[in-house]
Amino acid sequence: MSRAAAAPPSSRRAGLAAVAMLIGLSGLAGSATAADRLSKRHAEWLAEVSVIMTVEERDLFFQLTRDYQREAFIRKFWQVRDPVPKTGRNEMRERWEERAAYARSNYGGLTDARSQVLLIHGEPTRIIQVRCTTTRIPAEVWTYQGSDRVRFNFLLLFVRPRGLGEARVWAPGRGDIRGVVEGAKACINGHLLEDVIDQMRSLGNEYGSQLARVLAKPRPRNEEWVAAFAAANTDLPPGADLFAADTDYHFLGRFQSRTVVEGRVSIDPAAIAVGEFAGYRSRDFVLVGEVIRERELFESFRYKFGFPATEAEQGGADGPLLLPFQRYLRPGDYRLVLRIEDVNGGRFFRDEQDISAPRLSDLAPLPGPEPEDERLLAEAARSVGSESVDIRLLKPAGEILSGLVRFDAVVEGEGVSAVSFLLDETAVLRKAHPPYSVELDLGAFPRPRTLRVEGVGEDGEVLAWDQLAINAGDHNFTVRLIEPQRGGSYVSSLRARAEVEVPEGTTLDRLEFYLNEKLSSTLYQEPFVQPIQLPPSVGVSYVRAVAHLSDGNTAEDLVFINSPGDIERVEVQFVELFVSVTDRRGRPLDDLEPADFKFLEDGQEQRVSRFERVVDLPIHVGVLIDNSASMRASLDITRRAALRFFEQAVTPRDRAAVITFNRFPRLAVRLTNDLRELGSGLAGLTAEGQTALYDSLIFSLYHLAGVTGQRAILLLSDGKDEVSRFSFEETLEYARRAGVTVYAIGLG
Repeated sequence: MSRAAAAPPSSRRAGLAAVAMLIGLSGLAGSATAADRLSKRHAEWLAEVSVIMTVEERDLFFQLTRDYQREAFIRKFWQVRDPVPKTGRNEMRERWEERAAYARSNYGGLTDARSQVLLIHGEPTRIIQVRCTTTRIPAEVWTYQGSDRVRFNFLLLFVRPRGLGEARVWAPGRGDIRGVVEGAKACINGHLLEDVIDQMRSLGNEYGSQLARVLAKPRPRNEEWVAAFAAANTDLPPGADLFAADTDYHFLGRFQSRTVVEGRVSIDPAAIAVGEFAGYRSRDFVLVGEVIRERELFESFRYKFGFPATEAEQGGADGPLLLPFQRYLRPGDYRLVLRIEDVNGGRFFRDEQDISAPRLSDLAPLPGPEPEDERLLAEAARSVGSESVDIRLLKPAGEILSGLVRFDAVVEGEGVSAVSFLLDETAVLRKAHPPYSVELDLGAFPRPRTLRVEGVGEDGEVLAWDQLAINAGDHNFTVRLIEPQRGGSYVSSLRARAEVEVPEGTTLDRLEFYLNEKLSSTLYQEPFVQPIQLPPSVGVSYVRAVAHLSDGNTAEDLVFINSPGDIERVEVQFVELFVSVTDRRGRPLDDLEPADFKFLEDGQEQRVSRFERVVDLPIHVGVLIDNSASMRASLDITRRAALRFFEQAVTPRDRAAVITFNRFPRLAVRLTNDLRELGSGLAGLTAEGQTALYDSLIFSLYHLAGVTGQRAILLLSDGKDEVSRFSFEETLEYARRAGVTVYAIGLG
């Protein structure tokens, strides 16, 4: 029996009792044991956020064994709920703490239904109290004109039996309220109760649906963070079987104000199990680390390594297996905790070491590694410090760019003697002195372009570069290999360094580094830097960086090394075309072959590079709704049709956006699968203003640029354009280039 279950009720602290109420009776015994390990502060925090904490989050919090892990959990818990992540403030956390203090002061705690509604929706617009005495209040009516969670008006009725104790939410079908109504008739505002109840009942199912949305638990922006946080835990499973390894740390140089710390773990291959899949034999590891500073988790990291094994091996591979990793740490004292899992053998290695990361001026000769390790990684280590030169292209104001546009580049560091600008791989300007800016004529029509800027040294080598996709939408997903240098010569090792740009609202799952087609390592967090050992007598090769989003989308970059100067990089653009074929009865045909199709563009037959049958692909759709004055008679029907589309067509794997327009387009809801949020984008629409149909269609196509997979625009309009800057022909050309299917439904 757990200690909490055996303890007498009087011995339990109030904070832990509140936690026990939250976790439910079914899991009381096991969870109470975990709750007993919590400090008072952590128990009170758990009670405070119970209204918004998911079951998965709660379970993980109870599994944590160290306070620095719990503190890191709390920071991440609020981070994934930050409504504006780009700012330094977390507005939701600030509001939550203010509301919690108010609820404790006015409602005696956080378990009262009024406290829980207040925490989520804030103070109501109006409160009507049914007051029988100065202390006895059997009912309260709260009205809201929207909140920071929902955009519609709503009212709530709170009842308290006998006018005392905690309040609960009442709604039709939630128990008999006649006794409360009769007892309140002689009280202040008691006569209003029947009117409020009649109003609720007159709404029928609509009120029940509305109430469900109001009382629903808000979800974090990223629900996958729990699994990622759990994967970065360095605790060993109970009874884990262990293997031996050697760990060393070295200080290679400086990155901005931080010290580059390289860890190297050497493992005897004879002690590691060999796995086999589809004929491929390998030794595989997952390395998880925590960096602790002043009893707080400074950062956590995760890597995956794979080493090929052959049938010819006798007693293991030649030499130890080397697992290198790099972290950028501020000068100071740290404790580094490592956990390495032998994936195929189910065994573990765990290590804790205290290190002092020195300042640059404090660097002194340190004990070197074994000669073999030094030889393998010395070449990669020498590139540390190349980050001291940086160049950045500043994105100009505006989303859709055309005409004359000025672009500025910022150079940091020493050694850059000139800056070159290249538009679509064609050099347009070279400047030897700041300001480094260029004015480009992008043409009257907005189309996707690529601008590249290079910082060049005195002997002509490219020291740093940056690239900007013009008119590529706000869902651009790219990875750039900063190191190794294109065409550079490398003998024993190199340092791979990448930067990843992730679309807003998505999550990067991992970044993989490949040497040719062999996976070298997998990184799950920044910095995306990794030393890579090269095989003996390495010739022309390439390094690939492949980034994976959590939804399955990928982006990659490739750099050739040890290559002759005449190798050129050619960008080939492929267009994904999704086709559905039915017979005369509307039934899909599933047995077609490539020879059954012919694809033409401008009358020219096109070669098909890939042909496959796909089923149940996720789709990204923008619903474009005309709310100009000419739609006044049909706007309500349009809203209801859009809502039905969301309810019937948008699955958990799909994403939809709401874009409304009259004289100008407005992105009401970004791509999401949250039906409540999509519905909120349809609320409060009024028909007014003139119609910019073509401009708004181009804006919608721009919004879906950069999104991979099936994409579509559902246009709901009366079809009359009045004030667009772009013509029908220009819009048609933009739509053709965008590769997005447009479904137009005429109304009115």
